[in-house]
Amino acid sequence: MAVGFKVKFCWYEIGSADFLHSFFSTVAFNLENENWGSRFPIIMNELYQGEIGPKDIDNALEELSVIKKELQVLSPQKVVWDIEDLSKQPPWGNDISEDITDLSNYFVTSDGNDFLTVFFHALEKAKEKNASMKIKPM
Repeated sequence: MAVGFKVKFCWYEIGSADFLHSFFSTVAFNLENENWGSRFPIIMNELYQGEIGPKDIDNALEELSVIKKELQVLSPQKVVWDIEDLSKQPPWGNDISEDITDLSNYFVTSDGNDFLTVFFHALEKAKEKNASMKIKPM
């Protein structure tokens, strides 16, 4: 099932639920020392549970900036497909584009866009509209 971010009537396509879970798993494992939500509570707890309210959008933007910066120094081999089962691997294995140089540009949406760029755009739209941002199935 495909999922995306929804801000009012704006839809930002992400991809499969497994793909989105992989992003969260990668952050928790590599940046939070396997302690989900310990450093990035708005994104990792509130958004992962389905929604960030308007009052938390600025904090989410700050968290995402830190996440992006810290993912830039990690190699693509550090991706985690599922933190609950570390033996699981992405369906494409290690067969990735040469354009992927680190974990900040590893994640690409199902329509070919950089995931972190889409994530930032959705948060910025929520800020502009003073609205919630939700994870929704397509």
